[in-house]
Amino acid sequence: MKVLFVASECAPFAKAGGLGDVVGALPKALFDLGIDVRVLLPKYGHIDTATFRHHETPLGVPMGEGTAWCALHETRLPKSDVPIYFLEHDAAFGSPKIYEGYGGTIHEAVRFGLLSRAAYGLCRYLEFYPDVFHVHDWPSAWLPMFHNTVELTPRFADAATVLTIHNMAHQPRFPAEALDTLHLPQNLFVPDGIEDFGELNPFKGGAYHATMLSTVSPRYANEIRTPEGGAGLHDVMEFRGADLVGILNGIDEETWDPENDPYLAAHYTAEDVSGKAVCKRALQRELGLNVSSTTPLIGVVSRMNGQKGSDVIAATLDNILAMDAQLAILGSGDPTLEAFFAARGKDGGGRFAARIGYDEGLAHRIEAGADLFLMPSRFEPCGLNQMYSQRYGTLPIVTATGGLDDTVEQCEAATSRGTGFKLAYLSTATLLHTVQWAIDVYRDAPLLFRTMQERAMEKSLGWGPAAERYVELYRWSLERRRPASRAG
Repeated sequence: MKVLFVASECAPFAKAGGLGDVVGALPKALFDLGIDVRVLLPKYGHIDTATFRHHETPLGVPMGEGTAWCALHETRLPKSDVPIYFLEHDAAFGSPKIYEGYGGTIHEAVRFGLLSRAAYGLCRYLEFYPDVFHVHDWPSAWLPMFHNTVELTPRFADAATVLTIHNMAHQPRFPAEALDTLHLPQNLFVPDGIEDFGELNPFKGGAYHATMLSTVSPRYANEIRTPEGGAGLHDVMEFRGADLVGILNGIDEETWDPENDPYLAAHYTAEDVSGKAVCKRALQRELGLNVSSTTPLIGVVSRMNGQKGSDVIAATLDNILAMDAQLAILGSGDPTLEAFFAARGKDGGGRFAARIGYDEGLAHRIEAGADLFLMPSRFEPCGLNQMYSQRYGTLPIVTATGGLDDTVEQCEAATSRGTGFKLAYLSTATLLHTVQWAIDVYRDAPLLFRTMQERAMEKSLGWGPAAERYVELYRWSLERRRPASRAG
């Protein structure tokens, strides 16, 4: 089976969130299952292609009143044989920013419409004709619409399209005249197509036109079919419900491995966690916290915004610290929240530390050095940090939503089970109650806490099971796309 990923992000080359992690890891797991998988990504201004292979033949992509000519570069995903191609067009992707604006401009629509349409030129140039085009969120959701209209040619007629929804909340809308610039037919501009209150919504159009849809956790697949979770597209998701599948993300267990992590002061395993105490002391010293083995240290690595519950953390910070706990936060996002945490961190009293921005090494050290990890999202399609935390024996405190509910098992003292602590819903009261509960277990039930640590660290969190589910999804999509006589 041949699969082409078309995406706006792919770690480590370009990443703004979990989408980049998925596109950087899932193709490698699919390759290990025998899938001929390749990736197409924009060549943003910050990506250095000096060591890549440069293809001499430019790709011509119909756009506007003429043709957009694009250069092509090629390398491999790290630690794999999966080819990744970079589409270079300075007017579209010369900026170092992945997203130049959340939406509203024809330019932003054209950037990713160009990427989506260029996928077909790439296939023709390489003579690589996929069975499945796998696209991700709104930036490449244009592709299923191209697929069912202007690229409905014999070469691609049997190919299926799969749209993975990483976060339904991100739905930019664009002026209707962008359809002409992208050479998409006007008959797409209907309520059961791309039209959304008089504008273009590529997420909506892609959801209607993709052969099948997936989300990054089973619970999120159900949540987006509700008015509360569908961000205005719940009716579309309900309509496509028979073609919507939730597949839980995995994590890169080589990169996130406390036994071999190069960022850590010491290494440890589920059987011997003595190195975790070393990591805790090192993290406390690094962040200017009081060095104490008995004080519970709570870690946060997160975007600072309402989705992640950062505002509730800010509102309850004093109460959490009053539990004789320490809290270390790393992240960026909302300027007001950044300013609040930065100001509080200047005089943290040895109990609170904040680092604004992102530091890969520090993220690893917080996961390893903290005792508990706080992730009280209002909604979370999947989430990765709660899985990193479990792998590092740092028990997560999460809201029971989306992938957080799917991946964290509730603490059960009577049976000594569980891998974390879950809030039924997010509020200041429920957050404080659950944090206090977790701290009480840490202090008063060390055997239970240690049993939960071991259980969490022994969980299988890699991409293998997810890759197998995606192969199954690809086969289902081909059965839907192809007549029975040609479905093999």
